[in-house]
Amino acid sequence: MTAPKRKKARANGEGTIYQRKDGRWEAASYVLAANSTSKRVRVYGSTRREAADKLAEKIADSNRGLPIATADSTVGDYLTYWLSNVAVHRLRENTHTRYAACVRLHLIPGLGTKKIARLTAKDIRTFLDRLRTTCQCCTQGLDTERKKCCVVGECCQKRLSPSTVTYVHSVLKSALEHALREDELPRNVARNVKTTVHRPRRFRPLTATEARQFLGAAQTDRLHALYELALRTGLRKGELLGLHWEDLDLTTGTATIRHSLQRTRTGGLTHLPTKTRASERRIALPTECLYSLREHKQQHDKERTTAGPDWTDSGLVFTTPTGQPLDPANLTRRFRTFLHRAGLRRIRFHDLRHSTATLLLEQGVDLVVIKELLGHAHIGVTAGVYAHVRLRLQRQAIDTLGNALGAHDDDADDPPAAAVVR
Repeated sequence: MTAPKRKKARANGEGTIYQRKDGRWEAASYVLAANSTSKRVRVYGSTRREAADKLAEKIADSNRGLPIATADSTVGDYLTYWLSNVAVHRLRENTHTRYAACVRLHLIPGLGTKKIARLTAKDIRTFLDRLRTTCQCCTQGLDTERKKCCVVGECCQKRLSPSTVTYVHSVLKSALEHALREDELPRNVARNVKTTVHRPRRFRPLTATEARQFLGAAQTDRLHALYELALRTGLRKGELLGLHWEDLDLTTGTATIRHSLQRTRTGGLTHLPTKTRASERRIALPTECLYSLREHKQQHDKERTTAGPDWTDSGLVFTTPTGQPLDPANLTRRFRTFLHRAGLRRIRFHDLRHSTATLLLEQGVDLVVIKELLGHAHIGVTAGVYAHVRLRLQRQAIDTLGNALGAHDDDADDPPAAAVVR
């Protein structure tokens, strides 16, 4: 009688794989955890192969020295792991820096000691309510050395804005969403918590009269071409500062937006991809901008000659007098000085972009055209940001219709009854 075939023994480190009573397959093994210890991780699949593949991926990451967040990690350990091993590869550097500050200042102090598997919607709701109502000077001990605020019994009530509280909540949701995708959590409990919808920051774009005054005052400024391009095309500050001469075609009157100049914590002034994929675009340049850019090119060549060996050939359109990139912060300060000198009210540089869109909307330009010019990812973004303008235009349209309906019956301009309005 032939002896039954023995099952092939699993290799050391391969883990355990078995079928559960509910029919799903479960695989488990010890891997490197977020706190540099060895933890047993479990993954699941509808087939044995699926569970084995998931486990093999985690073991491979562990063998490469990448820690795996497990369900019995604390929220603090998991957020640290997520920032260092996941978010850092998916976010722009400045966004990652803001996420890290949010985790360090708010999420770890408020929820860091809780087990991630035991985190509930109530825990998150209580944390956000406390964040919304607590003085941050007292919580973070900001005034301890200066002997102010709660240290002397006179709380300044410096609370977080509703938008910041919403931002903290969104960072936590993003981290837990990754844990859900990795089968570390059965659900994202942060989704079940609704934060108060905050009012978006109100902006006051330039009116048509103010815009004409702005352009007139800019004629004598060294950065005249930059200011005119900003107001007439709605380009972002980083997109303007990241423009190279090779991106411009002054013959056909077009500009290709490929990069954005940003200051990052590690790289200093850095050329980064545009904000979104839709932001990488080709736009038509107004005739006025073509004139000002040609003048700017002549001025640029004169400055190169004057600077001589001190000139830095960066290839950028807008630079310092020695050819070096313009720092976004320096442009902001220069812009404020320009507004004061021109007798214009103080606005943010980004409000020039809002002014472009508002003025175009008021001139009846289609929302789709404005979306493409501004480089928004979705038309809903354009429609949402400028909803107040559209409401005003709707009111004007209704008033116009009201005037027409209030006209006398014997008006000669009445349309024929058979006319179809499309």
